[in-house]
Amino acid sequence: MGFDGTEMSSRLSSLLTRFQPGGIILFARNITSAQQTHKLLKESQGLVSTPMFLCVDMEGGRVDRLKNVIGPAPAAADVFASGDRKLFRKHGRVIGESCRAVGFNTDFAPMVDLAFRASRSVMSSRAVSDNPKEVILYAREFLRGLHDAGVLGNGKHFPGLGEANLDTHHELPRIEKPWKKLWEQDLYPYRVLRRDFPFVMVAHAAYPAVTNNGTPASLSQKWMNDILRKKIGYRGLIISDDLEMGGVQAAAPIEQAASATTRNTSHVPTKRCLNRRSATASFENARWIRPSACKPKRKSFSHRFSGNRQRPQSP
Repeated sequence: MGFDGTEMSSRLSSLLTRFQPGGIILFARNITSAQQTHKLLKESQGLVSTPMFLCVDMEGGRVDRLKNVIGPAPAAADVFASGDRKLFRKHGRVIGESCRAVGFNTDFAPMVDLAFRASRSVMSSRAVSDNPKEVILYAREFLRGLHDAGVLGNGKHFPGLGEANLDTHHELPRIEKPWKKLWEQDLYPYRVLRRDFPFVMVAHAAYPAVTNNGTPASLSQKWMNDILRKKIGYRGLIISDDLEMGGVQAAAPIEQAASATTRNTSHVPTKRCLNRRSATASFENARWIRPSACKPKRKSFSHRFSGNRQRPQSP
């Protein structure tokens, strides 16, 4: 659950007490100093009866919520260019330690979108390679570094934004890519790392060759349940990308989007960023989600979920 403001307010206190969410996320708008961030996270946790996922986006480079608080971290592409696996892991560890120092236990990184030409202007240094095997190499070491620091990681943006030439913060991309190529390229990191990702974040992009419509993956039962859960065999937690982004709001009002993601993600929390309206709609349509069912644990990263080897059959 996301919110506005940099300190506890009566409105935020009421939301947390009423809904008892499984997690909260802070954005740049919520962070002014290390002390303030730690205090806000601690006070938020104090209002929820079970341990929450205390989340932030920390990839380094362009996506670095703590650069003005602790100092800037290098971009994923710059670290990957070194070719040094030890540095890949150190990158994750240093970012994880920064997160942990101010109270976060979950980092929505690494990004495993492929660095295709189509998305170069949008993704820039966030994407490390157009070769899925190289992406896996970096992501696996980064996740190990986060784990060394006691922080959970996340794979994003499922099923892949490598071919997206529009920014999902503002628009809804239509990725006209056949299933076979998606399976062999964009989905390959999720297939290989399905037991390594504590979370998978689903993108606000449409894949009409797979769904036969313009529904974004973040609202699609086919993508989240039929493909990610059943075909790939992912057993971790599924979340949507920010529900206040233009990509998803082009497809559905925020209240409808919040309810749809909750229904489609197989009994796990799906809200990344919510205002009061979307929070109410989502939680009232998802009373079966229990925070105790998603209690963060230090060793969660190393849990190995069962899953069969996948075949590239049509979805």
